Amino acid sequence: MQNKGDGKLNTLVYGRNPVTEALRGDRPVEKVLVQNGAGGSVGKIIALAKNKGLRIQTVSKKELDELTGSASHQGVACLTAGFEYADLDEVLETCDSSSILVLLDEIEDPHNLGAVMRTAECVGVKGIVITKHRSCGLTETVAKTSAGAIEHIPCVRVTNMSNAIDRLKSEGFWICAADMDGASMWSCDLKGKLAIVIGSEGRGVSRLVKEKCDFVASIPMEGKINSLNASNAAAVLLYEALRQRSL
Repeated sequence: MQNKGDGKLNTLVYGRNPVTEALRGDRPVEKVLVQNGAGGSVGKIIALAKNKGLRIQTVSKKELDELTGSASHQGVACLTAGFEYADLDEVLETCDSSSILVLLDEIEDPHNLGAVMRTAECVGVKGIVITKHRSCGLTETVAKTSAGAIEHIPCVRVTNMSNAIDRLKSEGFWICAADMDGASMWSCDLKGKLAIVIGSEGRGVSRLVKEKCDFVASIPMEGKINSLNASNAAAVLLYEALRQRSL
């Protein structure tokens, strides 16, 4: 939920992990909303909010359901500044010879984007690149699904993914597309500066973007279903890249 008030755009983040990470992050937080009677880890969230001098408002479950538009808020939410996109140049400045980036080619499902962000942050990915058109942006659903990872991993939004790939190549990145017609990921070199491209839920990696990639990696399949969804495919490839870096 986003509301305009006092001339600024506010974002409602909900769920215990997302709120905790929002309080630990750099974005300004206006207030914390706590469901009356909520216990467990909500006490730690209240303590964290008090330490930051934030206003804490107690509300009923019905009020929190209506504010968040969801019953899965876990008894807590907070009102923050809107999510901001990172600059590609600034992300590249943080990269070294073994950095990983994830490029999402027209991912439209916010749950997929949030799940990719969660895995990417756990793996140590330096940033995620999405497109401005035909793609999901940074929303409250993404924040909730990411379990707070949205507060820690930069997300860059570009107009043209092919141009972004050219830029990454100029910075020494190898570009790997995830697609079922590629070589087995077991045989692919996923070490070094690497950008993994994950395609859209229905169409996969677009032809023009795939042509820009240096190689294509597939995930071995033994069952009757021959594909994973976007976030699962990203997780498998990212952990294979992490495994190869540990050898």
